[in-house]
Formats: sequence, C-alpha cells, structure tokens
Amino acid sequence: MAQNVLSKEEYIEQAYFFRVYRERLENNTPSQEILAGLKDEVLTTTKLPLAIDFLIGEIQLNGRLSDGMARLKHYFLPFQTYIIQMAEDDHSKFDFRVALKILEREAEFRSSEEMCEASLFVYQFECLARNRLGYDHGILAISEDPAYSDEWQQWIRKIRFELGTVDFADLVYLRSDQHVEDVRRRTNNPEYQHSFPTLFDRDTGRIARANLNKDPLYMFAALQRQLGYPEVPKLRPAEQSQMLHPKLEARLQRLEARVALLEQEEKGGIDLSEFYEKGGQFTDDPM
Repeated sequence: MAQNVLSKEEYIEQAYFFRVYRERLENNTPSQEILAGLKDEVLTTTKLPLAIDFLIGEIQLNGRLSDGMARLKHYFLPFQTYIIQMAEDDHSKFDFRVALKILEREAEFRSSEEMCEASLFVYQFECLARNRLGYDHGILAISEDPAYSDEWQQWIRKIRFELGTVDFADLVYLRSDQHVEDVRRRTNNPEYQHSFPTLFDRDTGRIARANLNKDPLYMFAALQRQLGYPEVPKLRPAEQSQMLHPKLEARLQRLEARVALLEQEEKGGIDLSEFYEKGGQFTDDPM
C-alpha cells in the first residue's frame, strides 16, 4: 500500500509517544501498561490512538512492537519499523532505549521547519552506521520513505550497492552543487551541468569534500556543527552511583561486612582491635 506523508500534528504526537514510552520503560513499567496509558494521552484528532490500540493487541499476541508496526505500513514508516526490529532482535546488541530515542528525534525533526531531504537522509544513514544496523535492509527501508522525491529514492537504491566500495563522503560530494562548481572551475566551462540531478547543496558538498577518505563520523559531526543537521542519539554509560539503588547498595555493603567477619572467625577468631578506642589508657591510680 502506498504511504502518504503524515501531517505535522501526527509527527508531534509520535515524538511524544516514543519519548514517554522510553521514559516509562526505564522505570520498569510493562509495555502493555505503557501503551494502555499512552492511548488515552495522545490526541484523538490523530491516527496514533488507533495505531496504539492495534499495537497493544500485537504485543499481547506476539510480544513484539515491531510486528505490529510492520502491519501498519500506512502509518509507521519502513525506517521506523526497521529500527525497532533491530532493537528487538535476539542476536542484536542494539539498545531498545536508543531505538526509541532515535525515532523520537526523527519525529521531532519531521515536524520542524528545518526538515529537508538531505538532512533527513544523513540522519537516517548515520543511525545505521553508528549503531551497525546493516546497510542492505536499512538503506532499502530508507528508500521507501514517502518524504523523498523520485530522484532521491532512485539514488538511495543505487548507493545501496555502492556502499563498501565507494566512500560515503564521495557519494555525497558527487551529487552536490559544490562538485558542479569544481568541475566548472577545473574545465573552465561555466555551462557544465551534471547529467543527473544534484541532491545536496554547496555547503553540504563542501563539507563532504573536506572529509574525503576520512571516517564518515567526522563528516556527520561537521554537518551537525556547521549546518544544524540533527544529531543521532548515543547511549551514554550510566554512572556507578546510578547502577544500583541506594538502599540495595547499602545492603550489599552490610553483607560484605558480615562475610568479612565470618572469614576472620574461620581463620582463628575475630579481630576486635579495630573497634577499640584509640589512645585510651587505664591505670590503678584513681587520680
């Protein structure tokens, strides 16, 4: 079924859905309970409550969110479904919380005025690259996004077979206005034009040219700094103090102290010298 681009209102509610889902999941709330609550919270003027109602049934049946999203192709994008599928894969190390954060930020970006095809594609591609989610099925899911024009979809399908042999920075640079300017200057031909459509503007092409033969993560960071491209969420390691609940940590410390006393008793007795008052002296003289 062909999919239409959703309204701004839908993407705002989707961003809220993915954010609250992640926050409540971090508090160990069951998914069914989260979805049941969100169904009443999101705007009924959107189609999201109907989608959530369907997801609840799919989770009860199959236990996976992605199975329900895959059956709602007219609402959830193929890239959204692919991200959740990879997070729910039994053999994947991709964190489900990061997946929800990725979709939250993407929905926020789609609802903003800054959204364009170039920045959206770079964001989606960086999600695949940074989290090692695979280019074959991932790029195919991106190419089916209705936000892209026919020229964009054709190019995305084409680079699916070129990645690995051609640098990503090269692919971006060759389809940019900056490359056209460089060829005109090099050939002294001000009328030169590509035989294929350019997809990236001059600024993006200039940054891509500066990052040829480098780690693509450097180019992504430069695009975010210079042009305001959306940043891909990363899983930050939790601090040690946040790993355990304070009460549980105190209980473990008491257990460690008890084990230490038992070990001392097995070795010949408990050493009580550490509990003695330091510097105390006793004499027979009452004065």
